[in-house]
Amino acid sequence: MRKVLITGGAGFIGSNLALKLIERGYEVTVLDNLSKQIHGDFPENTSPLYNSIKDKVHFIYGSVTSREDWMKAFDGQDAVIHLAAETGTGQSMYEIENYVNTNIGGTALLLDILTNSKHTIKRVLVAESRAIYGEGKYHCEKCGDVYPMERKDADLVKGDFECYCPMCGGKLKLVATTEDSAIHPSSVYGIAKQVQGQLVHLVCPAIGVESVSFRYQNVYGPGQSLSNPYTGILSIFSTRIKNHNGINIFEDGKESRDFVYIDDVVDATILGLEVPEANGHVFNVGTGVATDVLTVAKTLCEKYGIEVPITVSGNYRLGDIRHNFADITLARNILGFEPKWNFSDGIAQFCKWVDLQEIQEDKYEASIEEMKKKGLYK
Repeated sequence: MRKVLITGGAGFIGSNLALKLIERGYEVTVLDNLSKQIHGDFPENTSPLYNSIKDKVHFIYGSVTSREDWMKAFDGQDAVIHLAAETGTGQSMYEIENYVNTNIGGTALLLDILTNSKHTIKRVLVAESRAIYGEGKYHCEKCGDVYPMERKDADLVKGDFECYCPMCGGKLKLVATTEDSAIHPSSVYGIAKQVQGQLVHLVCPAIGVESVSFRYQNVYGPGQSLSNPYTGILSIFSTRIKNHNGINIFEDGKESRDFVYIDDVVDATILGLEVPEANGHVFNVGTGVATDVLTVAKTLCEKYGIEVPITVSGNYRLGDIRHNFADITLARNILGFEPKWNFSDGIAQFCKWVDLQEIQEDKYEASIEEMKKKGLYK
């Protein structure tokens, strides 16, 4: 499989993946619509990600919601790495049609063409997300392993942000989330990602195409968008700090995520492309370590040498989860994947890169006002 199509290949993960595949001797085609939210008004001038690949890949400006664009991109390809998607849990809660049409509709179109047209595709890889799990996996001393449902607004408004056992109501201990954990997304984005993976794993085996999917945790690193106020907590906080604006920490600051460095994500994805035994599997891609949001904010201020007010406000967004971190045993055993970057080293590298970038306009407050109007921020 030497010819690979990457949808969303001008994005953060896609562009890094494209460059690494080219280094390994692959011929890469990219299908991307150069979304303004990610690439700016004039990508030639405003998108370092696009400029990093534009002369190195066969680039097709188009959309995964267009059958014609898919057909152009498919020509002669051996594999598809389907990354193109609308991202962000908060935004998904009010751009519902857009998220469903792009994420689910685009994937359905991909599979429809594979089913009903002649092609050379041997393997399809699709990006799911840790968001499909909703709240992560927990252990109750009385009931064993459990999967709490979405937290109730009535509890959140009182400042009770914890998850409780769905069977006995008792306290819980957070544990790593495995691929066979319950799937119950708490956002439109999470639902769309769940359906993408299910469609690929249902249809591809029926038509003789191999299928692999990845549940990426919180991906970060040099090159991620510093101007998009809807995704990437490290980017959002960094832009706030660089503009000397205070940081509002949601809930009590103890909510945690599994932050995985971009190089590790690229390595895991390439293993999913190249390892024969990956076929038919879903893989968590993370570090297996949870880091709380307050620690993230304090670490960024320290790395930049800029002190800004850090307020633990008790505000919250509907659709957010409390905790989630990955069990990556399956990726280790089948892919031979081992993350090379811990959070301390990765965030240091990220901050060095941010220090070299032009300070971006801080659009965070505008995004919060938009969510307030929709009743999603409290």
